[in-house]
Amino acid sequence: MRQVTYERKTNETDIQIELNLDGTGYHEINTSIPFLDHMLSLFSFHGSIDLKVKAKGDIYVDYHHLMEDLGIALGEAIKKALGDKKNITRYGTATIPMDESLSQVVIDISGRPYLVYKVRSKSKILKDLDISLFEDFFRALSNHSSMNLHIILYYGRDTHHIFESIFKAFGKSLQMAVSIDKKRKGIPSTKGNL
Repeated sequence: MRQVTYERKTNETDIQIELNLDGTGYHEINTSIPFLDHMLSLFSFHGSIDLKVKAKGDIYVDYHHLMEDLGIALGEAIKKALGDKKNITRYGTATIPMDESLSQVVIDISGRPYLVYKVRSKSKILKDLDISLFEDFFRALSNHSSMNLHIILYYGRDTHHIFESIFKAFGKSLQMAVSIDKKRKGIPSTKGNL
């Protein structure tokens, strides 16, 4: 079972995550940021990854600490759940529309973290959430999961739709990358290490 519990507590945030890479998409999300709750629910459901998140933080300051620390915690949980990475597919890609928006997410669980984030929106704020914080979230996730992560928005008008397409694509591409390749035995690298 690739199922883990991960906790991260600092003076700024308190986060508990339960993650099952071989789940069905069951989710219970409470991050104190309603739009992020919605996005993580989409990620979980469309990636068939069970996810429970309880998080609180100093959101009276702003959302930055909580968003970044959630990326750290989710990245660490994914890395822990993958264990030795034997027999995983390693690569995943998904291109997902949401009405007028189209996004692609490409993943390599390479052990070499790197984020390419090509997302531009006319709107800078969604309700009271600075959408630039999603780049910080994904950078922290990439760094702490040791994942090469490319997120590309091809086009989109509505900011809500843009991020729905991104999080659905992230779920589907991660589902593909962590899936077990029955034809391959051991680490999916000619180096013998990821």
